[in-house]
Amino acid sequence: MARALYIHWPFCLAKCPYCDFNSHVRETVDHVRWEQTLLADMRHERFVSTEEPLESIFFGGGTPSLMPPALVARLLEEAETLWGFTPEIEITLEGNPSSVEAANYAALASAGVNRVSLGLQALDNDTLRFLGRLHDAAEGLAALEIAQRHFSRVSFDLIYARPDQAPEQWQAELTRALSFGTGHLSLYQLTIEAGTRFETMVRKGNFTPLDNDACADLFAMTREMTAAAGLPAYEVSNHARPGEESRHNLTYWRYQDYCGIGPGAHGRRSGSATVRHRKPENWLDAVDRSGNGISEMRSLDAREQASEAMLMGLRLREGVNLGELASRFGLDPAELHNATKATFYEKQELVWQSGAKLGVTESGMPLLDALLAELVPFALVEA
Repeated sequence: MARALYIHWPFCLAKCPYCDFNSHVRETVDHVRWEQTLLADMRHERFVSTEEPLESIFFGGGTPSLMPPALVARLLEEAETLWGFTPEIEITLEGNPSSVEAANYAALASAGVNRVSLGLQALDNDTLRFLGRLHDAAEGLAALEIAQRHFSRVSFDLIYARPDQAPEQWQAELTRALSFGTGHLSLYQLTIEAGTRFETMVRKGNFTPLDNDACADLFAMTREMTAAAGLPAYEVSNHARPGEESRHNLTYWRYQDYCGIGPGAHGRRSGSATVRHRKPENWLDAVDRSGNGISEMRSLDAREQASEAMLMGLRLREGVNLGELASRFGLDPAELHNATKATFYEKQELVWQSGAKLGVTESGMPLLDALLAELVPFALVEA
C-alpha cells in the first residue's frame, strides 16, 4: 500500500554538475500545461494504488524549490483529495542553497511544505568549487538561515572524506554544522563513481582519493560526534534527532510502497517497479496519450523484492525483521540471509542478531557493502 508520493520536477536553471540534464534547462516553462499533466499523472497513481492516506510527499529533481508556490499548493490539494493525509504528514522539498531559491521559501511554506532538505555539501568556498557547486558558502548559509525561519524541520547535507582532508579539518567543519541546530544531517563520504567527472579527474591525476583507513577513521568520528550532539545515525549516512528522521526516506529503506510522478520518477507499488519517461517532452506526450507518464513497469518476483528489502533495510540501525519479511514475500526466513555468515560476523561484532531481527553493528557499518554481499545470498539480483 502506497503511503508516500514522490513528485519529480526536472528543470534546472543551469547545467547540474551531477547529471546530464542539459535538455532540462529551460528559459521558460508552460506551468499551466505542467500542472494539468502532473495532476493527470497523479490521478493515475491514485487509481492503481490503495486508499491509505499519505504519510509523506517529497518534491525532488532539478530545482524543485523554484516551482511556482501556486503549483505546489495545487498538487498538495489534489493529493489530499485523492488519498487524504495523515495528521503528521511530512512534506519535504529538496533545494539548492541559492539566494534565488531561498526567496521562494516563505511562499512554499505557506503552500504546505513543512520540511526542506538543502544541498549545502560544504561550508567553505574551495571545497564547493572542487565539488562543482554553483553557490558559495555565504550564500548557502544564508539560505539555511532563511529555511530555518520558515520551515519546522530542516536538513542539509555535507560531503566529507575529500582529498587530503585531515581529521581535525572535518572535526571543525562538523562541529560548525552541528552548531546550526538542525534536527537532521545527511553526511556522505566522497565516492568516485564510474562515468563521473571525479573519475576523470582521478584518472588524469588531478587528485588522489583518501585511502580506506582514513575514510574509516572519519566515518567513526562522524558517528561519535553526531551521537554526542543528540543526532545519532539511524542509517549509514543519515543522522537525526529522535523523531526527526526522514519519514519519506524511511519508506524506501523499509521497502514500503511509494508512487512516483513526473519525468524520470521511480516508484514501487503492489509488487511492481515503475519508471516515468525521463525526457520532459516524452513524459508530457505519454500522459497526453495514455493518462500516465510510465515508460516501464516491471513485475518483481518475491525473491527480487526480498533482495531489495534486505539490501535497503540493512542500511538502517534498526536492521530487518526476517520473520516479517519472510511472511510478506512468502519465503522461508532461511532464504533471506546466509545464517552461517551472519553467525560468523556476529562473532566478529560486525553483525547483531536478536530473535528474528538482523542488523549491522557500528563496527560493521564502514564495511556495509562487503557485508551485504556476504549476508544476502541473492544480493546480485538487479534492483
